[in-house]
Amino acid sequence: MKTFKPLTPSLRNTVLTPYKELLSGDFRAKPKALTVGKRKSGGRNHHGRITMRHIGGGNKNLLRVVDFKYKKLDVPGTIEAVQYDPQRSAFIALVIYKDGERTYIVAPKGMKKGDKVMTSEKAPPTVGNRLPLSKIAVGTMVYNVEVQPGGGAKLARSAGNFIEVIANDLGYAFLKMPSSEVRKVSENCWASIGSASNDQHKLRKEGKAGRNRWKGIRPHVRGSAMNAVDHPHGGGEGRMGRGLRRAKTKWGKPSGKGQKTRSPKKYSNVLIVSRRKVGKK
Repeated sequence: MKTFKPLTPSLRNTVLTPYKELLSGDFRAKPKALTVGKRKSGGRNHHGRITMRHIGGGNKNLLRVVDFKYKKLDVPGTIEAVQYDPQRSAFIALVIYKDGERTYIVAPKGMKKGDKVMTSEKAPPTVGNRLPLSKIAVGTMVYNVEVQPGGGAKLARSAGNFIEVIANDLGYAFLKMPSSEVRKVSENCWASIGSASNDQHKLRKEGKAGRNRWKGIRPHVRGSAMNAVDHPHGGGEGRMGRGLRRAKTKWGKPSGKGQKTRSPKKYSNVLIVSRRKVGKK
């Protein structure tokens, strides 16, 4: 990780990702066909009402169109560059396929310019290649995993994440998720071998509030600092704890801190083999 001379209080506490060491190739090249302008929402829906708090402002940036469906079957590709993407925590790789087409994919850990990738049922199980779960051996680490066959990658896409294949039975692959949950997914779903890049992301320390404002993150106020009319944790004379056995959201619903918040009637409950471990790790 990259640290700085403590010339100011913020620099003293800043720890950032060493991008120059981790990116490769022409990391500034952005094919025009693979980028699109991104309109800011400010956390508001189509009625103009705030539905996501603490969002607004931030630097203007281009949205990179990442291929999560991996449509280029049985066509070998070569990594042209590993690049930074302001929209996600993992790095992305610019791939040129044998037929000349270019796409962006989420780069696996350790990938660099010149490496080969392939999406095929017959592809070797090496880092970066993509295969159906039925062709992947038990104990393999995968990322970019589909939930529905052909639906595109949905699981383990953020920095450093991976899923372990722990069993295959009756047409399902049993996956151990990053949250420790064990889940069944159809063997016909596809997954990429390896783990998502930039596993050092969790070690970042922004150092100052302004760096979050550049990202479009607005200030977050603790519920216990509010008045009783504004939050279930609010009110009281002087500094006080929340005064409740269980934490609540602003709307009185159970929040994290070791509580189960999943809907008891959620459609995918039948696919959960073992619930994630909650509470203090």
